[in-house]
Amino acid sequence: MQSKLCNSRKGGAAIKTRIPELRKERKLSQEELARAVGTTRQTITSIEVGRYTASLPLAYKIAHYFGLTIEEVFDFSELEGEVRRGRV
Repeated sequence: MQSKLCNSRKGGAAIKTRIPELRKERKLSQEELARAVGTTRQTITSIEVGRYTASLPLAYKIAHYFGLTIEEVFDFSELEGEVRRGRV
């Protein structure tokens, strides 16, 4: 499945996310998702535009809300490359 991923950076490692795509598929606003996972709309916006990387508990809540695993919502491939190159 080809998906659009948003780039998120913190500490140099890029974390891509499918949150905008998943929200659009379900006709869900940022505010509705934020309420469902116990955060603010601003946090969801920041994750989607790459200003903020979700904490592990928040990433879990978002993935669980969509019925997916964290790895299905967040793409860690660039981070894995940095780990392999010893840059993390």
